[in-house]
Amino acid sequence: MSKLIFEVQTPLGFKVRCSEAYWKNTILEKHKVLKNKLDDIIQTLRDPSFIRQSKKDENVYLFYTGSNPRRMCAVIKDRNDYGFLITEYPTDAIKEGKEIWKK
Repeated sequence: MSKLIFEVQTPLGFKVRCSEAYWKNTILEKHKVLKNKLDDIIQTLRDPSFIRQSKKDENVYLFYTGSNPRRMCAVIKDRNDYGFLITEYPTDAIKEGKEIWKK
């Protein structure tokens, strides 16, 4: 099993974790721009500007930080006992969904 590179408590009351292997083999493969952004991702999860619940899956949350034109969006799946990072990406668009938390 790959070691964890982070485990972060979110404002929604659950922790999100990410393994080193998932970070390298999934996140960085899709989004090379995140190579030196691990601290930004942790901050997005710990202290987002707002959080939306996905319209497609009620256990998926989109954590946003930053401001237009470039925000960071962390997509998280909650598994009741912990959450895991599905992906993170820079964006200038906010996905549809119910806003469930705001700073």
